[in-house]
Parts: sequence; structure tokens; C-alpha cells
Amino acid sequence: MTRRSAVFVVFLSGLLLPGGASSAGAEPPSPKPSAAPTQNQPAASTQTSGAPGSTAAAPVNPGLEERQIELRGLQDTLDASDTQRRKIEAEIESIKNDRARLNAALISATSRVTAAESKISDAEKRLETLLGSEEATRRSLESRKSVIAEVLASLQRMGVSPPPALLVDPEDMLKAVRSSILLGAVLPEMQKETTALADDLAQLISLRKSIASERDSLRHNVADLIQEQQRLTALIAARQSSLGTAEQALAAEQKRAADIGQQATTLKQLIGRMEAEFAGAQHAAEEARKAEEARKQAEAAAGGVPQKSALSPFKDPGRLAPAIAFADAKGLLSMPVAGTLAKGYGDPDGFGGTEKGLLIETRPGAVVALPSDGWVAYSAPYRSYGQLLIVNVGGGYYVVLAGMEHINVEVGQFVLAGEPVATMGDGSAKTAAAITIGAAQPVLYVEFRKDGVAIDPSPWWAKADVQKVRG
Repeated sequence: MTRRSAVFVVFLSGLLLPGGASSAGAEPPSPKPSAAPTQNQPAASTQTSGAPGSTAAAPVNPGLEERQIELRGLQDTLDASDTQRRKIEAEIESIKNDRARLNAALISATSRVTAAESKISDAEKRLETLLGSEEATRRSLESRKSVIAEVLASLQRMGVSPPPALLVDPEDMLKAVRSSILLGAVLPEMQKETTALADDLAQLISLRKSIASERDSLRHNVADLIQEQQRLTALIAARQSSLGTAEQALAAEQKRAADIGQQATTLKQLIGRMEAEFAGAQHAAEEARKAEEARKQAEAAAGGVPQKSALSPFKDPGRLAPAIAFADAKGLLSMPVAGTLAKGYGDPDGFGGTEKGLLIETRPGAVVALPSDGWVAYSAPYRSYGQLLIVNVGGGYYVVLAGMEHINVEVGQFVLAGEPVATMGDGSAKTAAAITIGAAQPVLYVEFRKDGVAIDPSPWWAKADVQKVRG
């Protein structure tokens, strides 16, 4: 009986506490770190006073060594960042006078930034799920600790106190037999508990490996995102500087836009007033009309057949007008930002009405790209919308984007589908859209309008992009 008890104690201890910890499930006390030397107390030397032939060793300060390693790592990172910046500047200098190449680089960089943001968001969600599973497994282990500790303690006591001799004290032996009978009834249940405990421990080890892997992946994705954002920022600056807009004229246009925004009470009224009074919006509308007339003339010359590409109509980065009519772009447009759809067109808005657009929760600082070719008609803050961007995409259609922190295009400017037009904030400045859904992160509002009325944008989105945002 004593040998079997001792073996079972060892078996249970190995399951409960791998690594030789105490059988009661308590963690061994960690050694207290030695106090760092103060200014008045010099660090202890390893030299032994009076020992013949001994040499004095330099004082050991692990904290200082760690800080030096961190500083060297930081310096290496800064050097690498500076090298990358110079490389980006040289690349942009070589293409800034080539509009088509600059546009292509912008669209490509925006696509990579959006993809990196999506990867980071997915990794964060997976990491959150894994951490939740780890916590649940920890709670399961904690709930079994007291039961297993009691059984282990009983077995240890049995090993220390051997059973009495049968002929010397029969009454004591009867007690021992009864205890053995009770123990036999307990052992199957205890085996089931220890098996479940072993499974939990194995799951915990697997979860910790997965968490470490996800954190490594997240760290790499963040580094890639930072590098792509640096490149995109420089490309945007090159694009805007190449436009050559006079600063005084631009400031006057921005002030006029702000005045109109304060006076208009609805988006319909805002669009109507800016086309009537705003020079930049008038230019955008005029260019849109010219493009529409040119398209109709081309169709008439082709016998009434619509002129659109069978593949992607947005492949030409040097175009100066929309590739196709907006009405013909259904099923082709990409979502303007990586994020999660919080509310869709037609959903209840919480005030007895329905949503006129999409509400997309994004990462802080996310890049916003224009989903379709068009001319910027309005770019300024507007009431509770936050920063508002209205783009004339031709044929009486407008694309409205709101809730951004910074807009990096100017009124009257022609922008290609996929080009970056704005960046989101950190969520601290609450727009009406963010307040409506109670979001802590930034929220982008997207609306399509036709002849002054909000329309359902669903037919225009590519299915793959809709699935990503809904996921």
C-alpha cells in the first residue's frame, strides 16, 4: 500500500506541477532581486580583500547593460529608418515629374498599406481570442487546484503512516480497510480529474505557443505598415506639390468652403450651394460634364455600344477623366478603407429613421482611398460629420466620405480610384456617426448620392471587398 501511494503521489505531482514544484500546487517563491546600488552605496566588487594573486573584477550592473543594449537597438532602428527615408526620397524624385508613374506608385502604396492594416486587425482579433482561451483554461486549472491538493495530501499521509499489523491491532486494521475501500471509490473520480487537468495543461502550453507566434506576426506587420506609411506620405506630398496650386488662392477657397459649410443645413443644400458659388466645385462639375459628353460621343461613334474594358477599367494611371461611367462601375469598386462594417444602408439609425450610408469602424490612422475616379467638389469640416469630402464622379453621382481627421486632396483636383484622399484620426474626436454606434475607434461614413438623393451603394462594391469589411 505504501509503494502504490508513493507512486501515485509522484504521478499526480508530475501532472499538476511540471518542473518539480511543490505537490500542493503552490508556485515556488521567486528570488528577490538584489537592490540596485544607490549613489551613496557603491556596487559590491567581486575582489576578495587580502587574497594573494587575486585580481579586481569590474562592478557588474545588469540594468545598465540592458539599457545599453536597448539604446544600441534603438540606434540601429533609427539608422535603418533614415536609410529607408533617403531611399524613398530618391525614388520619388525620379518619378514626381511623371504623372502616370506617380499615380501608379500612389495606388500601389495605398493598396499595400490597406492590406497591412487588414492583416494587423486580423492578427489582433486572433490574439484577443487566444488570450481569452488562455484565461478560461487558467480558471479551469484554478478550480481543480483545491480538489487535487486535498487528494495528494491524503496520499502523502498514507505513505508516511504505513497500515497496522493484522494480528497486533485488528481494530486499527479494520479502520485501514475501510479507508482503503473509500479510497478505491475516490480513485476513479480522481483519475478523471487528473486527466482533465493534463488536457488543460497541454492546451495551455499550445495556446502560449500560438500567442507568441501571433505576437511575432503582429510585430512584423506593424513594421511593414510603418515603412509603407512613410513611403505613402512622401508620395502624397510629391503629388500635391506637383499640382502647383497657389497658396493664397487655396486659402481663399478653403475659407469659402468653410463659410458655405456653416450656412448649409443638409448635404443636398451643401452640394447645391457649392456648385453655384464655389469656383472649385464649379470646375469639378464642368469637368464631369465634359467627360460625360465625351463618353456619349464615343458611344455614338461606336454605334451606341458602351465603351468599357472587359477587364479592369482602372488600370491606366495616366487618365485625366473617369475610366468608365459611374453607373457602369457596379460590382467593380473597392471599399475606401479597411475596417468592420458597423451599420449598412437602410439599417435603423436609432432615431426612428434609417441610415443613408455605411458606417465603417477603422484602425486609428487608417488610410482612406477614393473608391472611384472623380473630381473633388468639397473638402472641409462640416457640422457633426467631422472632415467631409465630396467627390463628383460624373453622371449626377457623388461619393461622400466623412469622419476623417485629415484630407490630403484639394477642391477641383481629379483623383483616381484607389488613390489616398484622407487619413482617419485616433477616435478621440467624436463624430455623429461614432456617437450613434458608441464606437471607441474612428468611424468612416460613406454615402453615394444621385441627383441630390442618397442611394444604396451595395450594387457598386466588389463582392470580395464587401465580405472583408463585413467579416
